[in-house]
Amino acid sequence: MRTIAVIALKGGSGKTTVATHLALAAHLRGLKTLVADIDPQQSAVEVLQAREREGPEYIATSGADLYAAKFAAIRSQKDAMIIDTAAGAIEDLGHAIVLADLSLLIVRPTLLDLAAAVRTANIVQRLKKPVMAVMNQAPVPRDGIEAPTVQRALRALKMMRLPLVPTILRSRAIYQTALETGRSAEERGDEAAIREIVALWAFIERFTFARREAPIDG
Repeated sequence: MRTIAVIALKGGSGKTTVATHLALAAHLRGLKTLVADIDPQQSAVEVLQAREREGPEYIATSGADLYAAKFAAIRSQKDAMIIDTAAGAIEDLGHAIVLADLSLLIVRPTLLDLAAAVRTANIVQRLKKPVMAVMNQAPVPRDGIEAPTVQRALRALKMMRLPLVPTILRSRAIYQTALETGRSAEERGDEAAIREIVALWAFIERFTFARREAPIDG
């Protein structure tokens, strides 16, 4: 079983949106998937409870109880566990990072997100665990040219020496509206969003599920 922690100290970065889309991507590809929601708001649980068709299993838990949740998932022969974390909860964040095969640091192209990303990345790197950044809610390029905010964010992440998932998730309403019914953008027929989620999952799958060694050491 592979475990992915979706993390960020900055609230509003879109952790739950990314975590639930990853869980649904795994489920749609036939992987037995568990979402462990350690955010007290339990947004991931609420999203998946709204799903009318079969979907990933989910539990509301805490950072301290993640170990038991992971062992239970292994015993029940799950293929994947996606952990949705809470903003600012450093102790719980540490539990998730330690258990994860890969931590995905969600970053919007804003100054406050980048400042928080430095602190979050330092925690992961001190724990000597693999981490990669996912840029989320970025403006759509115009004529193939990234917005200045995105360009600055990409330069900042490079200066941090923070590995970056090559797929950028754009600011698209479909990501939120799809989750209102417990579905992913893949299930709603938005071609641009589908391409992004397909590419994101393919990359993560290649570096976590298809390899036995650690993906990338932050």
